[in-house]
Amino acid sequence: MMGKLRMDRRRFLELTAGGMAAGLAQPALANTDPFYKGRNIDLIVGYPPGGSNNLYARVLANHIGKYIPGNPGVVVRNMPGAGSVTAAAHVFSQAPRDGTVLALASPTLPLEERLTTGVQRFKSSEFSWVGRINTLVNVIFTRKNSIRTFDEAFTTAARLSATGAGSAITVYPNSTNVVLGTKFDLVRGYSGSAEGMLAVERGEVDGHCTGWDTLKTSHPAWIENKSVNILAQFSAKRHPELKDVPTVLDYAKTERQKALMSAIVNAAEIGTAFFSTPGIPAERLAVLRQAFLRCMEDRDFLAEIVSLKIGLDPLAGERVSEMVSEIGKIPDTLVPELQQASLMTQPK
Repeated sequence: MMGKLRMDRRRFLELTAGGMAAGLAQPALANTDPFYKGRNIDLIVGYPPGGSNNLYARVLANHIGKYIPGNPGVVVRNMPGAGSVTAAAHVFSQAPRDGTVLALASPTLPLEERLTTGVQRFKSSEFSWVGRINTLVNVIFTRKNSIRTFDEAFTTAARLSATGAGSAITVYPNSTNVVLGTKFDLVRGYSGSAEGMLAVERGEVDGHCTGWDTLKTSHPAWIENKSVNILAQFSAKRHPELKDVPTVLDYAKTERQKALMSAIVNAAEIGTAFFSTPGIPAERLAVLRQAFLRCMEDRDFLAEIVSLKIGLDPLAGERVSEMVSEIGKIPDTLVPELQQASLMTQPK
């Protein structure tokens, strides 16, 4: 298991000087035929262009190929739809199972799968998990002239732009309505965070729920000028850059509320995790996983992460796979409320 790493400029200098040896394993590449020579890898992103997911995908695409025998090109392809379910279903059932496809989808999909009682379009535990670049801490924010604290959300309605039912953008604020009792009014139908934040800018809505990295990279002036109020963060513990912002777990008043919200925010730990199709040859998955770890140590990769001002908290694919499997063990007694929180059933 790899040690955690949260990237800032001081830490970057330490890591590039020390080779990151203390934080990440550096295994030798597996012996394999140069299957990838002359080929491209498609990196499918289940979101529209714009936002931190695309940044992470493109940074990885820029550097991982040099650590894969045969040095394939990596081509990023956006496949938005249904909160990234469209992309996940395509990778599961239609993409070639030979290691020439990588993908990035919503970290809430394993939870949604656990809560689904009907026909499922994919099985998250069967994906070939390659590795995580960063945890994915989402925040709810509002315009300055709207509600200013999460406490106010329990008594005053605020309109938030939202997307599809399977997206964290929608699931997270809905979960606080169902479990904690907030009064967020979700205006659904936006294509993604870029459009959702444009709605905030236009005054169509009061706020939005999105990744912290997405907010600070796409609208840094909002943070610098304090023109938005960051109400809460969806994480098991406070992000180092958001030490004064409460987590939604801070508002859990009962053990049941805590258990329900913990199940939801655990998606933050899966985070920005990349996977391939089920059933790829074991030796090829080993190559991808090892290449991913080596990429996390690459000086040019690290420099690009710093220049983009996005976070880094890598985790090996084996550990991501374990976390996905753990979500499948959520007790049945929590499922009905989690289904309501995830917009899979209507509250009674």
